[in-house]
Amino acid sequence: MEREIMFTGIGGQGVQLGAQILGLAATREDRHVMLFGTYGGSMRGGNTDSTLVVADAPISSPPIVSTTWAAVSMHHQYWEPMRRKLTAGSVVFLNSTLFEEEFDRTDLQVIEVPATELATEIGTPLAGSMAMVGAVAAATSIVGIDSLVQAMEESLPGYRKQHAADNEKALRAGFEFAETDVAPAWTQREDSNGDG
Repeated sequence: MEREIMFTGIGGQGVQLGAQILGLAATREDRHVMLFGTYGGSMRGGNTDSTLVVADAPISSPPIVSTTWAAVSMHHQYWEPMRRKLTAGSVVFLNSTLFEEEFDRTDLQVIEVPATELATEIGTPLAGSMAMVGAVAAATSIVGIDSLVQAMEESLPGYRKQHAADNEKALRAGFEFAETDVAPAWTQREDSNGDG
């Protein structure tokens, strides 16, 4: 089984880092992962998108998808191309602090997460993507919070290691905000001993 998760937002919101952390956390839980990130013409303020495919078996094709199981939008500005890849039953995570676009929500499972607000409330306003990734993990059970925290610590470049504690707070705030397992990624998760 494969699960596609597309991320979009504005450069500087941490979209690429959030997707990377979720992907690395999935590998820590023995999943197969492919990640493909794209960037607009400017580092901050341009569009930034990432496609993550997580599977329970090897992935044979690159993560360029025509449809997506889940979508994560940190801002509405570059939402439209991703919206067109949604299908009936897709799970949509919106950063309700900033997302203002109206769209047809029929047949979609929309989960609004005030990611930027959650991060601001704990004193880390730039960690909105961490709060969102925490919420995605809780709502889908695609990975656990401990794997996320470990992946975040591994993903931070040396010059950003001082942000690890704040990022962990944001991950946990998002995880605690979301209702657990409301959009399960897996129908059954087998433990290493074979128990379901």
